[in-house]
Amino acid sequence: MSIIKDLKYRYKSGNIVEKLIYINVGVFILTLLISVFQGLYKGQLNFIMEWFSLNDDVSYLLTRPWSILSYGFLHGGFIHILMNMIVLYFIGNLFIEYFTQKQLLNFYMLGTLFGGIVFLFSQNYFPLFEGKSTILVGASAGISAIFVGITTYMPNYSIRLRFIGFVKLWYLAAFWIGLDVLGLIGNNAGGHFAHLGGALFGFLYVSKASNTEINIFDNIFSIFKGKEKPLKTVYKSKTRNNTTVQKDVNQQQIDAILDKISKSGYDTLTKDEKEFLFKQGKK
Repeated sequence: MSIIKDLKYRYKSGNIVEKLIYINVGVFILTLLISVFQGLYKGQLNFIMEWFSLNDDVSYLLTRPWSILSYGFLHGGFIHILMNMIVLYFIGNLFIEYFTQKQLLNFYMLGTLFGGIVFLFSQNYFPLFEGKSTILVGASAGISAIFVGITTYMPNYSIRLRFIGFVKLWYLAAFWIGLDVLGLIGNNAGGHFAHLGGALFGFLYVSKASNTEINIFDNIFSIFKGKEKPLKTVYKSKTRNNTTVQKDVNQQQIDAILDKISKSGYDTLTKDEKEFLFKQGKK
């Protein structure tokens, strides 16, 4: 019971990235257990995969409309989920340093949606898939939306990789997208089309509509967020007004520094700018 309580506490106290990882891993373990209890062989689908994966036959979507989103929480194997969750953890936590947790969930869900649409279109209208039938599972489309979204926002941001050194974010995103382009000639071409669909959403939203707030998944986000503590009454005073002004000034400095990072990279900051950003991050 202590393990369950510990997991429950970690889930509630975790950020949106960690909660998405917990859900994906939990669904994966549940899927494995059901397959074991049903005595299914490799290639056979248990009822979770059957009802919540996205089938390339559009008629299935009419009876299982949720599958256009639910497929983004299913995975076909250990390596599949391991790689996706590693990328989600690092890129997701970078994303919420510059965007809100609500925006990350929107990117994940809408990236999954766009990926599913591109998958269905490619499977039903591209000659490459004629006579073939498949299902789609995996969080890669949603993760691609997050990855390409943050890269579009600050392409020159540098990430330090062990044994390699500092690498610009857009190099990593280009490699990520390149793998999907190469995968279009493989056995999982439909899946790679879905990944590219998610990536396309991330790019278009940040570059064309970043000032437009998305409220479609507010109810879902409230579930992830949980109950908030009631706000205490705060009385206005001259001191509070001065504090508010100081916060506004600090925010303007932070925005200017982040804009500089997005255009020319973190390494171009002065020593004072780096110290200021570090101090603000500890508040």
